[in-house]
Amino acid sequence: MDGKGLSTTTGRPTSTALHTAYPSRRTTANRIFAAIYASALLALFYHHTNNLLFHSTTFSSFFTSSSLLIADFVFAFMWLATQSFRMRPLYREEFPENLKRVLKKESDFPAIDVFICTADPYKEPPMGLVNTALSVMAYDYPAEKISVYVSDDGGSALTLFAIFEAAKFAGHWLPFCRKNDVVQRCPEAYFAANPSTTSETDKLKSLYESMKVRVENVVERGKVDDQYITDEQYHQVFAKWTDGFTRQDHPTVIQVVLDKSKDKDITGHQMPNLVYVSRQKSRTSAHHFKAGALNVLLRVSATMSNAPVILTLDCDTYSNDPQTPLRVLCYFSDHELQSKLGYVQFPQRFHGINKNDIYGCELKRLFRINPVGMDGMVGPNYVGTGCFFSRRAFFGGPSALVSPEIPELRPDNVVRKPIQSPEVLELAHLVAGCDYEKQAQWGYKIGVRYGSLVEDFFTGYRLQCEGWKSIFCNPEKAAFYGDAPISLVDVLNQNKRWSIGLYEVTFSKYCPLTFGSRYMGILMGLAYAHYSFWPIWSIPMAIYAFLPSLALLNGVSIFPKVSEPWFLLYLFLFLGGYGQDLLDFIIGEGTFKKWWNDQRIWMIRGLSCFWFGSIEYFLKSLGISTHGFNLTSKVLDQEQSKRYEQGVFDFGVESPMFVPMTMAAITNLAAFCLGLVIVLTGRESAFEGLFMQVLISGFGVLNSLPVYEAMITSSKSGIPTRTTLLSVVLSSVLFVAAFVALRK
Repeated sequence: MDGKGLSTTTGRPTSTALHTAYPSRRTTANRIFAAIYASALLALFYHHTNNLLFHSTTFSSFFTSSSLLIADFVFAFMWLATQSFRMRPLYREEFPENLKRVLKKESDFPAIDVFICTADPYKEPPMGLVNTALSVMAYDYPAEKISVYVSDDGGSALTLFAIFEAAKFAGHWLPFCRKNDVVQRCPEAYFAANPSTTSETDKLKSLYESMKVRVENVVERGKVDDQYITDEQYHQVFAKWTDGFTRQDHPTVIQVVLDKSKDKDITGHQMPNLVYVSRQKSRTSAHHFKAGALNVLLRVSATMSNAPVILTLDCDTYSNDPQTPLRVLCYFSDHELQSKLGYVQFPQRFHGINKNDIYGCELKRLFRINPVGMDGMVGPNYVGTGCFFSRRAFFGGPSALVSPEIPELRPDNVVRKPIQSPEVLELAHLVAGCDYEKQAQWGYKIGVRYGSLVEDFFTGYRLQCEGWKSIFCNPEKAAFYGDAPISLVDVLNQNKRWSIGLYEVTFSKYCPLTFGSRYMGILMGLAYAHYSFWPIWSIPMAIYAFLPSLALLNGVSIFPKVSEPWFLLYLFLFLGGYGQDLLDFIIGEGTFKKWWNDQRIWMIRGLSCFWFGSIEYFLKSLGISTHGFNLTSKVLDQEQSKRYEQGVFDFGVESPMFVPMTMAAITNLAAFCLGLVIVLTGRESAFEGLFMQVLISGFGVLNSLPVYEAMITSSKSGIPTRTTLLSVVLSSVLFVAAFVALRK
């Protein structure tokens, strides 16, 4: 993989270039606007300071002034962190057709180890895993160069059965894709988009549907019945699941399902390696959730194939483009990049999201907009899936290799023994043991890093601090598609887990503002701080959700009058901030309706999962509470899916996270109605002083429309009555407290 002069940065690629990069045309405009907006923020803080020092003569005025100062300080800090993404945006393009100059024959292609992680066959249906595995096994890439490792952290026989079924079907699916030059190599997506037109396709679809029925029947029954075990070898494998075998306590299970040296498809071509791995679990040993599972895959794969390139995927993230590895090699084959290139990250995209993305599940800024900004610096963060790593990146910085405890795990070790040789399997079982990492550096100096529930974010961050660079590869055709949650409670629980993990990074010695800025520069430090401080959005959200409305309900003005110059400053900050955010979203291939729903869910997160994540983290820090890793369910309920497609918010279940947002909706509605009464009764002088509060309350009401609908509906998607009543009571208590405090 030695290519010199194979990149350009002018946007005008040569005929031999493997890739090119060009800066965004908005860079200068972004910098000018940032300077203007920063000046406006300084003026705002002058106004706050002046009010606090010279006009806060009572408890209520001091409380409101200091609260608004805190809220605006957090807003300003997060705005400043966001500017790091706008200083050097960089766009890239790859030319895989030019790879033949560097990789002249199949033996020149580097081997790829694919890691697919799953943990629960009931929350993550095995058929999703089957489709993901088949889609990468069918890459336009030499089959003998691909090894797929499936980590089953739930230790389920159901998952292993699904992998066996996938291996059987792969013998038909892979030659079909080669023969017909199939572009969509995920079977489920292919058959959904391509009605059967030939007898060959009909036969293959019948095989797929039969496999699907068998896998789903086994999952429904909760066990692998003897009728499905047709081979004596299978009997020996499934016999390992005894009564004492539980997901929290079980021995290592490593099963080579396909061996490239032995297994052929129906046309006689080699098949990729396919290996099932369920690491040893013990209730007395720490297992470090997904990070621990990935480190086991790193070690097990090192004993079996030790490919220099590693692709990590979630079990529901299937390949949408068979040429994706070739795009990656456009960077890994560039001599100028090789020595410091740690990983190539693709954006996470989702299928099945409804027309206007009511829950903001695309996370467009996280997966598609911000990485472009980071790519102009050190590179994008790792998002947990759709990422190709250099194996070497997991073993110290580019110029400082950290050797593992045994030479067989070194990234430069060459595996010479067959994958199923007794020596290889014995070593693989050893390194998958739950006690193997004791007294070792795994998770701290080598491998995927421990210390945070968001192991992907933390690992990418640590690798870049060690000197590795990354690249954002965002081709026009999506490289991968995954599943997104379709109920509000799943969305909020997922974000709460992220909040806890982000706090674990923020309040550690690796805080991006200090550690990150020292090793990567201030802009990258701010970029990572934008994520790690994400949950503190809850502070200004809560203040602006309640304080202006409560003050309005008590007839207390806390903002400048419309006739005062300071009013224009507030108006500019609001419209400028929202306008730039909308522009970024539209340029990132979004729509206005999606943007509106995205900012609405941002507010909902600020009043729910960010608060609860913050509370849970700080309680855990005090030793009062602990948290675990809760999987986001990928199971689709038909009624729930129908409501989601119709754009109906699905509250559905009781959750304490619904209470603050419901309280905010009630309080803002009451305040807005009072504002309308003031207008209708002609009290212009009072309205001028309270106009901004009426505006904020009205904005809150507009964003709360789905909450009001859920409060009055009697369907399953509505907010439970107990939650509504509790919110009304607490809102009343809050109003009384505000009446006492603000009237003093």
